[in-house]
Amino acid sequence: MSTRMTPLELMTKLISFPTVSRDSNLPLVDWLEDYLISHGITCHRYYHPDQPKAALFAHVGPEVEGAVVLSGHTDVVPVDGQPWDTDPFVVTEREGKYFGRGTCDMKGFDALAVWALVEAHHAGKPLQIALSFDEEVGCLGAPPMIEAMQGVVPKGGPVIVGEPSMMRAVTGHKGGQGFDTHVIGFEVHSSLLPTGVSAILEGAKIIDFANKRNAENMAATPPPLAAMFDPPFTTWHVGQITGGTAHNITAKSCRFGMDFRAVPGDDTVALKEAYLAHVAEIEAGMQAIHPDTRVEIDERFNVPPLKPEQDGAAETLVRAITGDNAGHVVSYGTEAGQFQAAGYSAVVCGPGDIAQAHQPNEFITVAQFDAGHAFMRDLVARLA
Repeated sequence: MSTRMTPLELMTKLISFPTVSRDSNLPLVDWLEDYLISHGITCHRYYHPDQPKAALFAHVGPEVEGAVVLSGHTDVVPVDGQPWDTDPFVVTEREGKYFGRGTCDMKGFDALAVWALVEAHHAGKPLQIALSFDEEVGCLGAPPMIEAMQGVVPKGGPVIVGEPSMMRAVTGHKGGQGFDTHVIGFEVHSSLLPTGVSAILEGAKIIDFANKRNAENMAATPPPLAAMFDPPFTTWHVGQITGGTAHNITAKSCRFGMDFRAVPGDDTVALKEAYLAHVAEIEAGMQAIHPDTRVEIDERFNVPPLKPEQDGAAETLVRAITGDNAGHVVSYGTEAGQFQAAGYSAVVCGPGDIAQAHQPNEFITVAQFDAGHAFMRDLVARLA
């Protein structure tokens, strides 16, 4: 029989794989599948169609529907340019903390989930694990993984997404969509400005949509569900912009990403349509000056919100284990909304503080990691 690794040993091993989203995660998936197979656990993969990446999912115990699903992601954000005091891909314990890229977000939870899966397998109890890729670049890997799970493993029941929540039951989060926006203008000397089309100036008109919407949303009285969030309204944002050739040439090209984070209850389809309608209006004005100008839009990501459930099975389970009866919502997105959209009951609950995610010297406290371990012991004990 294969040795059962401890949660700390598992986290140390998982973090040793530098699975930055731009790179492959297959070495981690290969190792993890070998480890689970050594315990007699059958694993399944969903491969990215164009990149060397895969999601891994498995079911243990009786082949029955309704098993708890432990959901995590295998990718991490880059460490480039961050002033780390230790090797980010080696777990270092110091002053009551485990340092390393992914300790908090979210290989700490992944390790705990793997530990629980092995324990449930040896106890003959039903439990599932689902580990995705490309979460950090827009939650892109979970939807095809969820689809691939259907009919391959029994349909799961409550889903626990282990993003860092300090082991609190998070029952709602904002959704979001992102649009790569490329404005193509017409170059002329800047002294002849009216005969050209500056992609930057036209892009600024498009970006002003965010300013106006944010001002309107901020001034409005939020409905009860939105009031739970901070900020209590849907926000629009542009974080990067590039364009132009020289200061005395009307810009041929301008690129930026327009994103929104929507509170549950807002119509995300209507939000998208409002942005596209604004873009079309600006584009029409551009083409009235020169017909070769245009605006190209590519949807970069689409993450549905997590809506609080009335007596949801996932929330009920987590609250029974943690004893946490307070209401918690967050403004960032997770894969929980994607599981919910696919018909699962979902909740976010994992060890660590989201404030440490993506930071140099990322860490999870030993106390939080131990709390996560205690949660998994209780979970496995409760499984039917």
